[in-house]
Order: sequence, then C-alpha cells, then structure tokens
Amino acid sequence: MYENIGRSLGTDYFRIGDQLTPTEREIWRRTRDFVDHEVLPVINGYWERAEFPVPLVAGLAELGVVGDGIDGYGCPALSPIATGLVHMEINRGDGSLGTFLGVQAGLAMRSIALLGSEAQKQRWLPPMAKLAAIGAFALTEPLHGSDSVALQTRAHRDGDTWVLNGQKKWIGNGTIADVVVVWARDDADGKVKGFLVEKGTPGYHARRIDGKGSLRAVWQAEIELTDLRVPESDRLPGAHTFKDTGRVLAATRNTVAWAALGHATAAYDVAAAYCRQREQFGKPLVAFQIVQQRLVRMLAEICGMQLYCLRLGRLIEEGNLSDTIAALAKMHNTGKARQVIMDARDLLGGNGILLDFHVMRHLADMEAIHTYEGTETIQTLIVGRDITGVGAFA
Repeated sequence: MYENIGRSLGTDYFRIGDQLTPTEREIWRRTRDFVDHEVLPVINGYWERAEFPVPLVAGLAELGVVGDGIDGYGCPALSPIATGLVHMEINRGDGSLGTFLGVQAGLAMRSIALLGSEAQKQRWLPPMAKLAAIGAFALTEPLHGSDSVALQTRAHRDGDTWVLNGQKKWIGNGTIADVVVVWARDDADGKVKGFLVEKGTPGYHARRIDGKGSLRAVWQAEIELTDLRVPESDRLPGAHTFKDTGRVLAATRNTVAWAALGHATAAYDVAAAYCRQREQFGKPLVAFQIVQQRLVRMLAEICGMQLYCLRLGRLIEEGNLSDTIAALAKMHNTGKARQVIMDARDLLGGNGILLDFHVMRHLADMEAIHTYEGTETIQTLIVGRDITGVGAFA
C-alpha cells in the first residue's frame, strides 16, 4: 500500500554531497544501495526475533568498507568523511548492524591499530577487515558504566603471562568474537592496560544478554573472567593508562554522531513518504499546514546534524579533532535524532508502532545509541569542564 517506505528519498537539502570527493560519493552510493536492497527487506524479522543477521554481515564484508580509515593491513582506503558516511548509511538501515560495525572497526580494530604491536596488527587487522575474524571491546563493567575509569577487573603479572579476573557487561559481539580487547587494572602499578583474549581461552565465560528492547539484532554479553591467562605477547604495548583507552573512545564518538544522523534520516524518509501517501479528511497529510511545519523542522534538525558531521570529518583530516568537540557532536546529534524519530513516529499515528514502517525500531535503537559511548550527561560535563575550567565530576 505504501511505496518506498524506509528507502532513501534524499535529505541533502544543503547540498553536502557537493563537498564530497567522487570516491566518497561512490562509497556513499554503494553503502546506500546495500542498505536499501539487502538490509531493509529483511531486518525487521531479525530485530523482532532478536537474531543476529549473519547473512547481512557476509554482505557487509563483500561491500569492503570495514576498517574506519585504518591505514594499511588490508583495510579499505576510507577518508574520515567516507568512514562517517558508511556508519550513517548502515545505521539508516539498522542500529544493530551499525553497532556491530562500530564495535568491530571503531573499537576492536582501532584499539589494535592505535595501541597494538606490529605482530598484533599483522595477525588481526587483515582478517578483521574482511570480517573473517570478529572482534569485541570489553571495557564496561556491571557496576561501572559512565564511571568507566573505575575498573575493578584486575590483571596480575605472573612470569610471561598475565592473570585476569573480573566482570564485564554490555560487550557487543562478546559471545561470538574471535578476539576480545579486555581492559583491566594492573595490580602492580594501578594503571589500566589492554589485552587481546582469543576465542576459546580457558577462564573466559560469556553469556548473551536477553530481554533487550533496543538493538535486539546485535548480541551483547555479560563476561566473567576467572584466572584467565594471557601471554605477554598479547598485551597491547601502547596501552599504558586509561588515557590510551580514551584515545580509542574519542575516535568512536565521531562515528556515533554519524550513526545518529543515519537513524534520524531513516525516520524522516519514512515520515515524508508516508505523509505524501496517507490520506485523511479527503487529502494527503502533506496538504495540512501542521504536517508541513513538522517535516520542515525535522529536516532543519537533520541539516544541522549533517553540518556537524561534515565539520567533524574535516577536523579529523586536519588533525584537529579534540575530545571535547567529538563529545559535543555526539551529544548534539543523538539528542536531535531522538526528537526527529519521535516526531516521525507521531506523524505515522498508529502505524508508527508497526515494524513494517521501521520507525519504531529506530526509536527503540536510538535509546541505546543515546546512552553508549558516554551518556548525554557525561558528554555535557566533558564540554562544560572545557569551557568553564571547572570539573563537575571526578
């Protein structure tokens, strides 16, 4: 009955595309086509069943866009803006698939690329770029979400090995990963260090978290580490303190801002198509002034999000992206995306809660994205400390 619901209708009102290189536009087109033709026709079923979409991961591998702009090691050559466009489009299709990509490339691969030894990079990055090896990033703990620096997971040096004990929670890919980047505090010096834990290592126990109302098609885990032994050769040599962990997290906040833009764009596309086709009181919804006003406001917010993202990409190219700018962009875009998606759900009336129209899935998924990689409150306080010189939290 309703045609093109969920498909990309075009929201580039400020002609951001004119600022892109031909290569960036081609990557954008390929990823958009993958979402429209491969993801959208099937994703609702995976989401409703809370089933990991293995065939879509295989398609993502064939697309050749996994790597977040890491230089070499079999990773595709992606500019910062091309990287952002990939995350935007994948999340326009589905937040679970987008989260899988964010964990794989943005957290696990980037940890190895930034902090790993040459041998670790050679071993893991090429297969991870092809999705022949899956990665996870184990930082968050059951009692420490926003206060992530207060790690209780411990690492004890015993000759040429490290013994790890502790718990982790909300670890994307944690039950299926071939390699998990585990963060733990060294008993000897109290510093946070990173370790590569391979699949099948004794002492690693992961349980899938069920009952989620958000990001249902990506599997996240609670992990128990019990006297788990990691050889010194699998410690990340570039990870000396939590500041090094923070370098990885700061880089991913950029892609979370792009991801939020993807969710908002999806919801706007659905609302605009629906309101053109849905008739009430003898005319299409778009003929009503209040509907036009709401669609224009939604588009205005999306344009602002696009400009944030474009500037993020340029700052990365210049080597000038700071942690605080990334925090502000993440805070802004996730907050705006939530409102745009809520407006879209409202414009669809009762149909807005049906998975067939996609908006409810994006609304639920946006709740998790608004929280992870630092809540709005934490991002606000990071920027607040920067502009006032006063830290309002430890």
